[in-house]
Amino acid sequence: MTKLSRGLLAAATLVMWLAPMAVPQAQELKIGYVNSERLLREAAPAKAAQARLEGEFGKREKDLADQGARLKAAAERLEKDGPTLAESERTRRQRELVEQDRDLQRKRREFQEDLAQRKNEELATVIERANRVIRQVAEQEKYDVILQEAIFAGPRVDITEKVIKALNAAPAPGR
Repeated sequence: MTKLSRGLLAAATLVMWLAPMAVPQAQELKIGYVNSERLLREAAPAKAAQARLEGEFGKREKDLADQGARLKAAAERLEKDGPTLAESERTRRQRELVEQDRDLQRKRREFQEDLAQRKNEELATVIERANRVIRQVAEQEKYDVILQEAIFAGPRVDITEKVIKALNAAPAPGR
């Protein structure tokens, strides 16, 4: 749990505990909870972001898998043919395999880095939109606190479904 979440939880608990003592006619504190994991798994903007990533990186991932399969097949051929090859030919093929493997590992690393960067960009966009929608729901329904991390949240305070519906209905930026 992040420091911010612990701080919010502690503040909410303190307010709930002190409010009846401080102001007898104080209104009840209205708290909501949003399950961030579920939101990022089920909301239309999150699914759209995942589809964009798959479209953008799918071919490259397949090309890497194909290159890996070709490398594996070449290594198996070398192992099978090795005893009958001249020493110089076997050494040349081994060097080629090592070079191809090094190239494949470099490409996989670059792929993972590029994918991680794009995932972070897409995730940031989805989170920004989700936070705007959460604020709108909070303002419209007069919530005092909305938590996104909790050890436990009962169904009475869980507004995740409401936020997902609002997020799915909200137009994407630029539309």
